[in-house]
Amino acid sequence: MNSVELAPHRIAGLLAPAVDRVFRAGMLAGRDGGGAVLAQRYGGTAGTGFLVDLRTRLAAPGGRVDGPGFAAVTRYQDPVACSRAVDKQVAYGMLQRSADGTLSASERGAAFLSELYQVYADVTEELWAGHDERVSRMVAALGRLLSYALVLADEEGDDGGSAFTAMAPPYEPDGTPSGVLLLNRLGTLRYHRADAHAAAWAAAGHTAVSVAALPAGPERTAIELETDRRAAGPYTALGAEERLTLLADLAALPG
Repeated sequence: MNSVELAPHRIAGLLAPAVDRVFRAGMLAGRDGGGAVLAQRYGGTAGTGFLVDLRTRLAAPGGRVDGPGFAAVTRYQDPVACSRAVDKQVAYGMLQRSADGTLSASERGAAFLSELYQVYADVTEELWAGHDERVSRMVAALGRLLSYALVLADEEGDDGGSAFTAMAPPYEPDGTPSGVLLLNRLGTLRYHRADAHAAAWAAAGHTAVSVAALPAGPERTAIELETDRRAAGPYTALGAEERLTLLADLAALPG
């Protein structure tokens, strides 16, 4: 029975809400634990919004997100509103945009991201205090998942529309605390599933707008099952017990 329950496509579906819960808890803790105050020093949301979203790539020296990658990351948002928001962040001196639409952090933006990483270090240490062994185990498992996901993406080829390849691997400078590693690896894994979901609803004839309005029912269920199938590949890098352990560890984290 366990072998069926822990098949890669099955664990992909089971892990998705657990990954979302823990990631969102970490991000909320960051906002309430100093991130919002920090952002105000750099122009507030108008100046920093996409830097937060793209932090795991733009914090890297020379880190960039190209136009198709940005479109994939923001596929559920209004592209006109996104363009205007980028305009503001460029005007604030936080983002730089090249002629082809590629985004990078300015010197000021990089300074903000460096401070933001420290905020996440502080809040995740507090949020997940007492779970050091569990966090370290998840960091290791997620590292293997993301590495294999990148291998699979390379083998399949990237046509420039992948949020995951735009954001992976997350920037992890030497000395990055385990809590930050966990938060950012979870966030990057979410982009992998987001791509799988987009491929599933596109194959079913939907757009980002129409699928968002799709009610619960057989069609949505079929899209979710197809998403699980498409998202399953990286989980073959873990054994059945490791998959179950990852699920149990996520469930045990507060937040």
